[in-house]
Amino acid sequence: MTTPEITHRRILKIALPVVLSNATVPILGAVDVGVVGQLGEAVPIGAVAMGAIILSTIYWIFGFLRMGTAGLVGQAAGAGDDAEVSAFLTRALLIAGAGGLALILLQPLIFAGAFWLSPASPEVESLAREYLFIRIWTAPAAIAVYALTGWLVAMERTTGVFWVQLIMNGANILLDLWFVLGLGWGVQGVAIATVIAELMGAGVGIYLCRDAFQNVEWRNWLRVFDRAKLIRMGLLNVDILIRSALLMAIFTSFVFVGARFGDVTLAANEVLIQFTYITAYAMDGFAFAAEALIARAIGQKNPKRLRKSALKCSFWGMVTCVSMSIFFAFGGTWLISVMAKSTEVQTTAADYLPWMIAAPILGCASWMLDGIFIGATQGRDMRNMMILSAIIYVIAVITLIPTYGNHGLWAALVISFVARGITLGARYPALERSLA
Repeated sequence: MTTPEITHRRILKIALPVVLSNATVPILGAVDVGVVGQLGEAVPIGAVAMGAIILSTIYWIFGFLRMGTAGLVGQAAGAGDDAEVSAFLTRALLIAGAGGLALILLQPLIFAGAFWLSPASPEVESLAREYLFIRIWTAPAAIAVYALTGWLVAMERTTGVFWVQLIMNGANILLDLWFVLGLGWGVQGVAIATVIAELMGAGVGIYLCRDAFQNVEWRNWLRVFDRAKLIRMGLLNVDILIRSALLMAIFTSFVFVGARFGDVTLAANEVLIQFTYITAYAMDGFAFAAEALIARAIGQKNPKRLRKSALKCSFWGMVTCVSMSIFFAFGGTWLISVMAKSTEVQTTAADYLPWMIAAPILGCASWMLDGIFIGATQGRDMRNMMILSAIIYVIAVITLIPTYGNHGLWAALVISFVARGITLGARYPALERSLA
């Protein structure tokens, strides 16, 4: 079989559907808040916001399932191991099911801990608990979407990822409007809409991955539960989880430390950090392309294809980051005014806007190398370099904030991006040498 060339067209075919699917995520969040906002009370808005963030954080833990699946399945596909491509999807879905079932069984402890860490008024907590009790029952389906998405990325079928997200989020939006505004179900209506949408998303994902089940190896239980493969998968997932937890800790601490500078600065920081999330959404497509193409190159044991994939995907990543920086430079103040109506917040955010103009370019290497190392399943390098970057971030926070205040905090965040790019970049030559 002829191996397809690494072309710009192939990269864009993988990347663009991911960028489009990411665009549906903030729209869904806005609709969730908007429909309960029509009820005319603050409590339902707070309940939905709190319930959604609790479940999003819990489900985020299982993000390793998407990244690990993309890398390992991509390598199996590159090696021509169709049996493992099918068996791995079964393995990942079983883990998703077990994880979801554990969340259902442990929900009283999980939710008690969540409200202890982030207490709310009795009214908000009561409604949030109702929301959570409804949504938790589809935890296996919600987590399965991670596994299905990773498999589709590995097989370069990101148009499928787009359809999963579009159908899931589109159904959620329409059902939100019907259940809350039409039927008057309130917060429970938002939760039921999400439950149905998550089941639909998992169902569409399984349908799009259906050819994996045409190979009888998907139910070859000796292969599925192969000890060596399970250990490799487990170690990779633990490394990715540690890396992701440290990354989230950096962003969480950024918010908490920023709160020391007052409500206006805190609000300005929150507005500007959205610029980083927008950039990450745009970059995801090319990072996913790198995951798929690098994984196949590793599976083929072809260092030339690995380098070509890394360079061409990184080219598009840099084009995206430069474009985002230009957009923020010329349209940043307008975007701030859209996000915040307070003149004080707008003025303060404008003072720190240069950091967001610089961040996409300075962070580009870290985003792209993440995709490269995920595809190469080099979880240990990702974990270790993230630990180093987190240490550098802490040192920067301690040393820069006393002198430069909130500018020092922004500098520390950007320095963490640069540190991750440099440290992962230093490990890249060893990646190529491992295939020589």
